[in-house]
Amino acid sequence: MRVEDEIRRKLSQAFAPEALEVVNDSHRHAGHAGSPGTGESHFTVKVVSGAFEGKSRIERHRMVNQVLAEELAGRIHALAVSALTPEERARASSSAA
Repeated sequence: MRVEDEIRRKLSQAFAPEALEVVNDSHRHAGHAGSPGTGESHFTVKVVSGAFEGKSRIERHRMVNQVLAEELAGRIHALAVSALTPEERARASSSAA
């Protein structure tokens, strides 16, 4: 299974997100130090879930990192995380309009 698909599956199971975006950024890091050259090592994750209610930004990142611990220990070199509650997403959307 592709790393991107595994990330999507695990985050969907763990957080039942209202919105989930997984972006493979590996092509932007090809040839950089630490890049394994697999084409599946750098990702950006945006997840919106009620599971993040009452949690700090650090706690949310830890929650995501815990779910993806196996991948972070091996196949993922870098992971950028945006973890929002549904209310925060709605606020951000309305302020952008």
